[in-house]
Amino acid sequence: MSSADVVVALDVGGTGMKCALVRGDGVVLHAERHPTDAGRGPDAVVDTVLGVAEGLAGRARADGLDPVAVGVVVPGVIDEARGIAVWSANVGFRDVPLRDLAHGRLGLPTALGHDVRAGGLAEARLGAGRDAGHVLFVAIGTGIAAAHVVGGTAVTGAHGAAGEIGHIQVRPGGPRCGCGRPGCLEAVSSAAAIGRRYSALAGVPATAAEVAGRAGGGEALAADVWREAVEALADGLATGQALYDVETVVLGGGLVRAGARLLDPLRAALHERMTFHREPRLVAAALGDEAGCLGAALLALDTLEK
Repeated sequence: MSSADVVVALDVGGTGMKCALVRGDGVVLHAERHPTDAGRGPDAVVDTVLGVAEGLAGRARADGLDPVAVGVVVPGVIDEARGIAVWSANVGFRDVPLRDLAHGRLGLPTALGHDVRAGGLAEARLGAGRDAGHVLFVAIGTGIAAAHVVGGTAVTGAHGAAGEIGHIQVRPGGPRCGCGRPGCLEAVSSAAAIGRRYSALAGVPATAAEVAGRAGGGEALAADVWREAVEALADGLATGQALYDVETVVLGGGLVRAGARLLDPLRAALHERMTFHREPRLVAAALGDEAGCLGAALLALDTLEK
């Protein structure tokens, strides 16, 4: 790539899109944010995505840059090989051939990927996991999902659904998960689950951040809810380590804003669960909410090497 070459990168969520023009070395030259407004329906969202991508390519050319590829990442089940958004509840996609649609609109090589896998790819290559060959990126927010990155490549699985660590059953008979099964990790340890659990017991609404703050302030109920979530998360990560044997576990998502209040007890709980398995390095993500967009850029760059 020349110094004027850039890729167009879009991280599409149910509420908003994070978009950028990114150089081959990962440097962001221009960034934008746009509303997705998924409530308008999938066709309208596709039109918005394609329009924003086209606008970014035009912006690049106006600035004397040359857009050479496009990367788009979305949540849900993604068939990356065929470039199809198989199912994405957050944006209403079902069997949308988004890669071909973007390629047809912009005339550029295009990659379609999964948002969490893309975030994991960025953290593994550019962020907190960049010195490790085997990385497990775990995003903890409304739900819990993961990306297993080996040698700089995110594993997709046979059906495009690899990394659903949030649906490891850690508490049989526990709270019912959105998937329908009781006791899944994300039904116990996600930010949404922590808020729900505390609110049900205390009789007042609270976010996970508020629970963490109250636990740190010595409130017994909050401390109990926080400890239960951390212990379950340690069980999930221990299972992940038994399966993947990674060097580094990178934690991202909103819950990680709790910092040492999460990481310190989680490291201790994970250490207690290690027997013959090698204990992974446990670190917070370094790229924040830009990871998905940077991952989209990396997927676009990878299309140029094929």
